[in-house]
Amino acid sequence: MPLLADIPNRRQVWAWALYDLANQSFQLLINTLLFGLFLREVVVGGDDPRAGTRIWTMITAGSLLIIVILSPFLGALADQRQWKRELLLVSGVLCGVLTCALASLGRGDLALAATLYIIAAVACGLGENFLGSFLPQLSTPATVGRVSAFGWTMSYIGALVLLGIVAAWIMLAGRAEMSQARPLFLFAGIWFIVGIVPSFIWLREKPVDSSLPQSSASLVGSTASRLVRTVREAHRFRQLARFLAIFFVYSMGTQSVIYFLGMLGDDMGFKLPQLILFALVMSIAAGFAAFTTSRFQDRLGHTRTISVFLGVWVAGVGVLIAAQLTSLPPGLFWCVSALLGIGLGGIGTSSRAIVGAFTPLDRAAEFFGLWGMVYKLSGICGVVLFGTLSTLLRNADGAPLLAESRALALGALAVCFAAGLVLLRLAVNEREGVAAASREWTST
Repeated sequence: MPLLADIPNRRQVWAWALYDLANQSFQLLINTLLFGLFLREVVVGGDDPRAGTRIWTMITAGSLLIIVILSPFLGALADQRQWKRELLLVSGVLCGVLTCALASLGRGDLALAATLYIIAAVACGLGENFLGSFLPQLSTPATVGRVSAFGWTMSYIGALVLLGIVAAWIMLAGRAEMSQARPLFLFAGIWFIVGIVPSFIWLREKPVDSSLPQSSASLVGSTASRLVRTVREAHRFRQLARFLAIFFVYSMGTQSVIYFLGMLGDDMGFKLPQLILFALVMSIAAGFAAFTTSRFQDRLGHTRTISVFLGVWVAGVGVLIAAQLTSLPPGLFWCVSALLGIGLGGIGTSSRAIVGAFTPLDRAAEFFGLWGMVYKLSGICGVVLFGTLSTLLRNADGAPLLAESRALALGALAVCFAAGLVLLRLAVNEREGVAAASREWTST
């Protein structure tokens, strides 16, 4: 059966998924591959790579902290005023414009770089929340895993196309130095802006009755009332609360890998062409994992599916630790990229799907705002933990032990994944979580 054959609103699902494809220009090219290295080598410069690592850690943690603060309020506001679509599109355009502006940066422009990146990253992160909040509207409890996986698969198709274009730019035009990456920032921003046009044309927010008054007299007050109501009714959605707590634990690992993958590749001796190839293999594996997840998650179950991919993460990070401490065959690095890709593609879509399955329709933006808050808060903790541990160890003479420090940081990530696996199996009752949300779906 075709993936979307029994989905009644296929055009909207396509428009929604194409936004997932569009935002890969920021998520992959800017966050994961280019900007951390560009900041370290071009904007900061110097001979001490630890300085660039520390600054990248602070900038990314700062952007994530702002998202944590804004996510619950803006999610509740979007539900209260039914502004999910408007906020989604505004955040995408803002991120795209500021991504283009990154191309203007030069040596010493640290304050400008931090300002442009932080605002763009906040817009992109909030947009992820609003995008996810459409999932309950576009699916049912029986198809939520499939629809989520379709969007995630489209995101990795976008990643493959983007990486192919970047690889052509680097290899055919001979632009292998980070100082020559500025046109890629301009390209990434334009890609994002153009890619959200289908969402602007076709994606529509389903009207939902709210039990709270819609008076415009107190925008802040009515939004705060929704948050207070959610806190008071937390016991009704305790399985979602438990999952979000566990999601926080293992997302410290995934977020750290996303933000430091470029630097980890640099540790392995990869130059920009090899780093692009590394990311290309990872994206192929991630797309395959996301598509495969769409075929079995709704049947296998959400917690079992997530458990499988957490196991993959433990294995992949274990090999990365070995690579830091020993001399491994070069071909093994490509196996690592495939493992990380499978883990990244699978854990992303399966985690978003279980939040959708546990979320009532009239609280979609609010609950996905909480999801985004937890995800970004885990990113702050993970990035700071990894950034600190990866520069921590020194020898007797005070010289940094970079390989040993990276191995220590990666070991902490492996513990996060393993702990998430154990806690998920012990603490989350999937049937109860779906039933709680379904009662709300059928009553709205």
